[in-house]
Amino acid sequence: QVQLVESGGDLVQPGGSLRLSCKASGSFVKINTMRWYRQAPGKERELVASITRDGTDNEAVSVKGRFFIARDNAENTAFLQMNTLNAEDTAVYYCNADIQRIWGRDSRTYWGQGTQVTVSS
Repeated sequence: QVQLVESGGDLVQPGGSLRLSCKASGSFVKINTMRWYRQAPGKERELVASITRDGTDNEAVSVKGRFFIARDNAENTAFLQMNTLNAEDTAVYYCNADIQRIWGRDSRTYWGQGTQVTVSS
């Protein structure tokens, strides 16, 4: 089985920073693209940032220059550094990854359970 576990969500004041982590565990041979999504109350889930195995990253326009995605392949972990947070960033943040469990087989997409980020004074 494969698990993605997010951590780092918290209550933070506007202008503050948080660092989220997403660690993959279980039986697999390779993690390809890793992503962070978020879902605010009453809104659809949206892609925030993605990073390929070789480190090519993309961030949504709404967070570009404030949020930065990174990964540690040796630790099977992705990170989301979030700076200059504002109330519109309040959401549950989910980790998503394309994981190959067996050599020669296609990757499958897995999701974490989410971590709450609340930006409020």
